[in-house]
Amino acid sequence: MTTIPATPGTGPDPSRPTPTPTSPDAGRTPAGLVPGASPDAAELARVASDRAADLLAPPAPVRLHDVVPAPEHVRPDPDGDFTLRADAALRVGPAGRDVAEQLAGWLRPATGYPLPVTDITVPDADGPLTLTLTSNGGGPADGRSAADGRSADGMSADGGSGRGLGAGPVDGEGLGAEGYRLDVTADGVRITADTAAGLLHGAQTLRQLLPVAIESPTPTGERWTVPGGTIVDRPRFAYRGVMLDVARHFFEVADVLRVIDHLSRYKLNHLHLHLTDDQGWRIAVDSWPRLAEVGGATAVGGGPGGWYSRDDYRRIVAYAARHHVTVVPEIDLPGHTNAALVAYPELAPNKIAPPPYTDTEVGFSYVDPADERTYAFVADVFGEVAALTPGPWLHLGGDEAFKVPAESYRAFVERAQALLAATGKTVVGWHQLAPAGHADGRVLQWWGTDGDDPETADAVRRGARLILSPANHAYLDMKYAADTPIGHDWAGLTDVRRAYDWDPGSHVHGVPAEAVLGVEAPLWTESITNRAEVEFMLFPRLPAIAELGWSPRSTHDWAGFRERLAGQGPRWTTAGIAFHPAPEVPWPHATIPTQAVRGSASATR
Repeated sequence: MTTIPATPGTGPDPSRPTPTPTSPDAGRTPAGLVPGASPDAAELARVASDRAADLLAPPAPVRLHDVVPAPEHVRPDPDGDFTLRADAALRVGPAGRDVAEQLAGWLRPATGYPLPVTDITVPDADGPLTLTLTSNGGGPADGRSAADGRSADGMSADGGSGRGLGAGPVDGEGLGAEGYRLDVTADGVRITADTAAGLLHGAQTLRQLLPVAIESPTPTGERWTVPGGTIVDRPRFAYRGVMLDVARHFFEVADVLRVIDHLSRYKLNHLHLHLTDDQGWRIAVDSWPRLAEVGGATAVGGGPGGWYSRDDYRRIVAYAARHHVTVVPEIDLPGHTNAALVAYPELAPNKIAPPPYTDTEVGFSYVDPADERTYAFVADVFGEVAALTPGPWLHLGGDEAFKVPAESYRAFVERAQALLAATGKTVVGWHQLAPAGHADGRVLQWWGTDGDDPETADAVRRGARLILSPANHAYLDMKYAADTPIGHDWAGLTDVRRAYDWDPGSHVHGVPAEAVLGVEAPLWTESITNRAEVEFMLFPRLPAIAELGWSPRSTHDWAGFRERLAGQGPRWTTAGIAFHPAPEVPWPHATIPTQAVRGSASATR
């Protein structure tokens, strides 16, 4: 990562007396006291005690460089550590209030502090969003500090950002749609962003900079110290996601919401839901009700199945939106459709209902590309799903339709793309769509294992963009090692280093970095049946993919990443998150999780 050089003139002045708890800097009112007032003895004693504790406190247990994914720019200030106290409050303008409420919700259980969320007294309507975290109740009555010209809530005296790094965050550049700036001083923490999404990313960084015990569900006696300094951070790629296959095995709404929490923690911003496949149809469609009622009743291995009602799906979408995660629904066509054909045999090429399918082989089923009834079905399903989905993307699948002749496949895809576009959404599909005619804005999700793919490169030259999901690096259902009890190995064994050691910007030959929209880590669930197994396969590889999507290429360094990743283990253990104790990561003592993950027969895909 890049370390910002210390700003000249900001170090301690040797000619100035060192302040003591009972003798504050000349001309400056101690934090928590109002100038001109006559504090009582109890208030003076409280402030003196706090200042003494600050002077005697050890350094923050977390370093500013320990964040995952790695920030773009970091400038530590060892003299600027901030200690969160019981009287702390979060101050924020109206546009950032929901983020402040989320941050307070993360911090209250472990600290036991009330952490009220209050409005900034004088919000700057034309300025950036600002969230401040302060202790000891404020500062001088006029909002100014004689020592540095900054208000007690961290805003500069003129209402601007007070950045000290030029006009913008770095060399005059803006923070953008998801960037943030985090300033930590002894007087408070300030997060600045141009959007609520950026503010949330900054809040997640602050969460990582607090001691591990912040993940505890009950109060602890920890000293809540944040390392001093400045972070300026923005994502490398706009699209950073995870795919959860809910078709092979169904996962309840609560499980999906927990996955969204994991995405938000590591600044991932898209959740791709694989809603339909041979083994199950998981989204209710009013105009074709048997899709869920009949097609959703099965799962791999003969499990009970399940599906999301429209209200269930709305709940997932709303929860994701609050975490600034966009839901990308996938209706896989023309193949992977056995569950739909069981429900509506008139969509099958032979018009005969196949038996329900609970195995894991692929490539045998498809809707009839020569029947107009098929396209009425496609239009209805896309229309209803699009109406429930506020995000811009709708994924039409398109992979492994092995039984469909090439010309029929191409004709189907081109009609399906047009029907999807008619809903107002942008087409996303697996890279097998590449030979079909280009649709405006089309995105191909590339899941190959060999970066030499002329057909995909040609589609990019015709205007397509790519989401990178190389199966031998980013598929989270691949086993970590030969003895991993669940998962597959058809794309190889994927330990944490393999998940981390590749560059999305140059992975597919002939595709320039500017054509790469981002990265996504798919989790297929043929062998995965419950929440603990989902987490076991996500962690610790999900943060590796998150860093590839968020952090500048210049920060990518396996040795540094594994050390920072190791620090996440105690957080997961404290939070009750299952994970694989990968031997290539130097986990701290007593971090190894105790959750058991069952053995499972391997499956294909």
